[in-house]
Amino acid sequence: MMVKNPCLRGLRVVIQNFPILFYNFEHMQPKVIINSKAFKLILKRLCYELIEQHGDFSDTVLMGVQPRGSELGQRIQQELKVITGIKVPFGKLDITFFRDDFRRTEKLLLADSTEIDFVIENKKVVLVDDVLYTGRTIRAAMDAMLVYGRPSAVELLVFVDRRFSRDLPIQATYVGKRVDSITSQRVSVEWDKIEGEDKVLMFSTDKEK
Repeated sequence: MMVKNPCLRGLRVVIQNFPILFYNFEHMQPKVIINSKAFKLILKRLCYELIEQHGDFSDTVLMGVQPRGSELGQRIQQELKVITGIKVPFGKLDITFFRDDFRRTEKLLLADSTEIDFVIENKKVVLVDDVLYTGRTIRAAMDAMLVYGRPSAVELLVFVDRRFSRDLPIQATYVGKRVDSITSQRVSVEWDKIEGEDKVLMFSTDKEK
């Protein structure tokens, strides 16, 4: 006599009703869209674009959106110091409780730190983030930033722009690379200090490749 396992039967029901969840989890495959060499070239180009627009940076500050934008912001600051000899003021901005979706989650939210040891009043602020996607993160960043003063101008620098995916009318001033992607794909900017290598990955399902 064969005994049926009710747990397995329940698992089959879940998979049949929600197959996409299991498919995506098992079949997301990374593709390198920016390798380490191209990564460094893009970083330098972004710095030279900033130098062209801001000169000696006397009225300019950099502000990285926590957490991943802060990594890019620090690298930009370091590279600018190498090229120009100028240490541009750099701060880290947490946006956790300025997001328009933070009340929709039941999970306990852990905020990152905000570290701004300079005045932004009447300064030119360059917001820095790794990926521009829907625009909602940047909207939250602008709200969080205005708590600390009223800049004379705000620009946006991103390493990757996932164009055609915007929910809000927000565009970057400086872009490392524009990428065409769909909602189910994910783009990850990875750092030598954190992941062991500078590169950008796009995660897609087998069907999308």
